[in-house]
Amino acid sequence: MAVIAERYRATRALTVQLCAPLSDADATVQSMEDASPAKWHLAHTSWFFETFLLRDHLTDYALYDAQYPFLFNSYYEAEGARHSRARRGMITRPTLDDILAYRAYVDTAMQQLLESQDDAVLDLIALGIHHEQQHQELLLTDIKHLFAQNPLYPAVYASKPQMAADKSNRPPLHWIEGVNGIVEIGYDGDGFSFDCEGPRHQTILTPHALANRPVSNGEYYEFIADGGYQNPQYWLSDGWAWVQSEKITAPLYWECDDQGAYKAFRLDGLHPLDSNAPVTHISLYEADAFASWASKKWPGARLPTEAEWESAAQNLTDQHGNLLDAAKPVHPASASAANGGTGFQQMFGDVWEWTGSAFRPYPGFRASDGAVGEYNGKFMSGQFVLKGGSCATPKGHIRASYRNFFYPHQRWQFTGVRLARDL
Repeated sequence: MAVIAERYRATRALTVQLCAPLSDADATVQSMEDASPAKWHLAHTSWFFETFLLRDHLTDYALYDAQYPFLFNSYYEAEGARHSRARRGMITRPTLDDILAYRAYVDTAMQQLLESQDDAVLDLIALGIHHEQQHQELLLTDIKHLFAQNPLYPAVYASKPQMAADKSNRPPLHWIEGVNGIVEIGYDGDGFSFDCEGPRHQTILTPHALANRPVSNGEYYEFIADGGYQNPQYWLSDGWAWVQSEKITAPLYWECDDQGAYKAFRLDGLHPLDSNAPVTHISLYEADAFASWASKKWPGARLPTEAEWESAAQNLTDQHGNLLDAAKPVHPASASAANGGTGFQQMFGDVWEWTGSAFRPYPGFRASDGAVGEYNGKFMSGQFVLKGGSCATPKGHIRASYRNFFYPHQRWQFTGVRLARDL
């Protein structure tokens, strides 16, 4: 019980710390429909504990405000009507201070449940913690998208200036052969997992190899310089239509100066592009187009399947991954020959890695009963799986079986690519 109580308190504290640099205005504005205001994230994660734990499991619990469930429910149909997602930025009241008071109220009430001996309650608390960790990542990516709309490119967090990357220090890309034949994937342990990670099951892999590291900014720049965004032969039909309609010419947050050099907006402002760091903020369409272009150099290059990626990562841990552990300006770390070796690099953290696999249920999947059953299952349509976590994914939250998912055009998350190829 003490472990889960400490994890609850640490998780809740980090969310507030991530928002510490924000003004009320910063925390209120919504930059696009896919993103939510910081104030909304702070409130929604509290609503989750209030609704599924305090309301349902704490005797005589009184809601902090009877109007908050309408404002801060996200997509749970079983919980009734809710405010439009696209208009979350219109919620100027309650204020940021009001929301922080709401969080404190919920945290005080949760102390009783944190001492519970009921396994069902403890399982829900664990779900709530991991739910909040997901929102910590969304919080950072949504804040980054918001600040990038400001022509002054203000820094959210301060950081020390960094030296320009030395291309010679980039570990060479090489291929590591994967398992050929029957493998098992999906979660089958004693710790926490989301429902969509199971059941564990068998699948068949054909001869293949995965790249030792993600694609770098420098390598992606070669794709741009070679006219990758102007050549439809590399693109899926929907991807080419997206490039044309949205006038896409580079990854999100890349800014080209008058001399043709790129800088990238980060949570600590605008910086010269690190050519050795993994390329990030690319859509599935861009990842797939790069793989098609890269097949000129590496015949058969493509996106990995979810099963190929998970099979390769099953015996790895996130222990040394570049993951979120404090309120700071997270960004993908530069790869270096010094931390190279012959095995996989940066499998956990840095960037979510697109796979070519659709987010669909595993054989035997059953959604949980009640409103929490809406958590993942109803989104298994039209989205693709990403693996490995990112620099904005909290430590202790990621594992090989974790299945993130987004639509193929979305790229405001820290999304990148690791190539695979057939053998």
